[in-house]
Amino acid sequence: MAQNEIVEDDIGIRDARGEWRPDRLPEPPPLFIWPPRLGAFVKWLFGNPGYFWPWNLFYVALAVVTYFFLTPDITQMKSLEVGWIAAIYLRNLALLVVFASIFQIRLYKQKAQGKKYKYNARWLGTKSNSFLFGDQLWDNVFWSIVSGCTIWTTYEVLMWWAYANNVIPYVSWTEHPIYCLVLLLLIPVWRDFYQYWGHRFIHWEPLYRISHYVHHKNVNVGPWSGISMHPIEHLIYFSVVLTFWLVPSNPFHMLFTMLHAGIAPTQAHIGFDEIVIRGDTRLSNDNFFHYLHHRYFTVNYGGDGTVPLDKWFGSFHDGSPEAQSKLRASRRLKPGSSQNEA
Repeated sequence: MAQNEIVEDDIGIRDARGEWRPDRLPEPPPLFIWPPRLGAFVKWLFGNPGYFWPWNLFYVALAVVTYFFLTPDITQMKSLEVGWIAAIYLRNLALLVVFASIFQIRLYKQKAQGKKYKYNARWLGTKSNSFLFGDQLWDNVFWSIVSGCTIWTTYEVLMWWAYANNVIPYVSWTEHPIYCLVLLLLIPVWRDFYQYWGHRFIHWEPLYRISHYVHHKNVNVGPWSGISMHPIEHLIYFSVVLTFWLVPSNPFHMLFTMLHAGIAPTQAHIGFDEIVIRGDTRLSNDNFFHYLHHRYFTVNYGGDGTVPLDKWFGSFHDGSPEAQSKLRASRRLKPGSSQNEA
């Protein structure tokens, strides 16, 4: 441990600049390694935190509730009518607002656990010319709702219309239960694969300057930072659902994909590694991997590291002093450039 670092609450280290890192540093899961490590794979699959628990099971449960209770009947969707389209938009808006607000109010307004487990010691920016309205929170809310929720809903409406009119290949759960289950389980993996390449694409200088810079204004992330993006980035990001124009699927797969893409970024940008429920009871958030991308810009392009493309292509950063030294050595720092400051 460096001299300017201190152990904080026996669960992590905060340095002199206020940056905190957990004791458990991110590492690629034992999914694409040889020889296989069965024990490690099972632990990753069913552990806490793991592939299923807590978050992916939560998103599946949310999709079940949304599919059966919060979605108009598909027979209405053969024609594009204001009624059912508005219902889907208002449902998506409500889900986003409620989910993001739960964390925003508890962790940032009430500051219920202070800065415990918070990656960055600073709170969200206010009175800053970098953000619309001079406020990071309201800047994030604006982009998330006005652009994000609108484009999210547009893609979903297109997909519902396509299923209703048999434009895209459809698979029934009752006729092909194993295929449908396997496809459902692989959606987060596919999203991570797609996220890596889409993310690398919008870091291309011309696209970054006209679009992705909006998201990267959030060096210090918060719950509403998740889909706070420029419309161009939203178009690329949510287009992952167009996969189902080629891959046979059920509307539930599409809905799960859209909810995962629309809601999961909130959880990925909370800015805290653990959420204290009561006493020693904590909910693992485990998104240090993506926080490091916001801090250093040119590392960890993947969504959550399920597919270790960052490791394979040399952009993996686990937050350790060794990884930081390697990053510094690989960069040519521009004088006065805060973006590249490491």
